[in-house]
Amino acid sequence: MQIEKLRGKELDQLFESILSLKDLEECYRFFDDLCTVNEIQSLAQRLEVARMLREGFTYHKIETETGASTATISRVKRCLNYGNDAYTMALERVHDQKKPTE
Repeated sequence: MQIEKLRGKELDQLFESILSLKDLEECYRFFDDLCTVNEIQSLAQRLEVARMLREGFTYHKIETETGASTATISRVKRCLNYGNDAYTMALERVHDQKKPTE
């Protein structure tokens, strides 16, 4: 894990703060205070790139739809293939939460 080098009190505080958020509105408020608009857009873009890669979209289609560079798409693909499976975990959980109850 690349992030292991950063592990410590400050990063724990950040992640614990994120985990404490109760709903989407609190997330919007927190990230609005924490990040620049560009930082938020970059994070959202990477997650969308991951979703599209998992669904089999081509680099060209992803680049066109998201505006992501091929370097960003490649980095996300590398994480999907060789990372911690966190993109997959998060996307599956969001997908499962949006399923209508039967």
